[in-house]
Amino acid sequence: MLDYPFTPPTAVDPPDEWRELRATCPVAPVRTPAGIEALLLTRYDDVRTTITDRRFVRNTPAGSNAVGTQAAFMADEAQHMRWRRLLSRSFTAKRMTALEPGIARITHDLIDEMTKQGPPADLRTALGFPLPVYVICDLLGVPAADRERFARWSDHFLNLTRYTAEEARQSGLEMWQYMLAHVEAKRSAPGDDLLSELVTVVDSEDGRLTEQECVFTGQALLVAGHETTANMIGKMVAMLLAERGRWERLLAEPGLVPSAVEEVLRFDANLGFGMHRLVTERTEIAGTVVEAGTTVLSSTPSANRDERVFDHPDEMDLARSPNPHLTFGAGPHSCLGQSLARVELRTVLAVLLDRLPGLELAVPVEELRRRQGLLVGGLEEVPVRW
Repeated sequence: MLDYPFTPPTAVDPPDEWRELRATCPVAPVRTPAGIEALLLTRYDDVRTTITDRRFVRNTPAGSNAVGTQAAFMADEAQHMRWRRLLSRSFTAKRMTALEPGIARITHDLIDEMTKQGPPADLRTALGFPLPVYVICDLLGVPAADRERFARWSDHFLNLTRYTAEEARQSGLEMWQYMLAHVEAKRSAPGDDLLSELVTVVDSEDGRLTEQECVFTGQALLVAGHETTANMIGKMVAMLLAERGRWERLLAEPGLVPSAVEEVLRFDANLGFGMHRLVTERTEIAGTVVEAGTTVLSSTPSANRDERVFDHPDEMDLARSPNPHLTFGAGPHSCLGQSLARVELRTVLAVLLDRLPGLELAVPVEELRRRQGLLVGGLEEVPVRW
């Protein structure tokens, strides 16, 4: 029985245990900090199966249930897929790409502010943290003045160790009440934001989103879209600056930015705690019989480095293609916000390369620190100079 999560050599490198387990014990018994005994999956095919096979149902611990308990309909497969169909009509790649000029403008403004203060700066605080909040708030028509509240709520949901279950539950209720009033206001006076569109959209087959579904949608997009992208911006820059040649190559070949973003998403060893799944019926994984009722932990970042799928997986290849990483999940339950996340990451990277070509880490990579307890992973600070 191994203690999980494992300790990596640095904040941006993978723990040695992943490679060892993929080779010798792809279904490994582990114990989490909460004392939960589970089976850890580290190979690509096995992790992908838990994401796409309905015999594995979500069983997320602690704070995330503050959101989940408000939306029992999400547990019903038919209702969940109906919700996704209604939402996907508005949450298209084309619509997200249309946000690019606004995202670029926000990025320039934040870089202006950061450079005005002078180096060194914490890129996470100056750029990574505020940008996704601004973007999501604009998308949902939430006033910028309320962004700090959303930042606090999302941290409560996604941090497993800093807050008690009661604090997480209270944050969930506060956010639910806020979003309920916000949805009602949008029904009365729609704007040109995504939430206004969602409260009015009616489909002949799927009907329309209920009040509860609209509230849950707004809440889920803010939680999922803020913390994950905020952390990813910081990690992306840290990984690209950790070896100077990576940054220099992008300066020389800016056309590689889209594939570089995909490779950063694959290469990220700090994706968080891992998705808990409950096995609903007796099954076999990689030759191991797993009984119903067993908790399974899927290590996506380990799967993204599986030698069976990726050539030279521990090398960052900025032109890698194809790149079937699992960072946004797979199948019918893949991340709805992935188009938005990609547009944000590409835009931020392109603007940083243009504005701050001399950007570099202000500390050795060994001194970067992981944020502790987060479901979604992240770095405490990303100190940079230029």
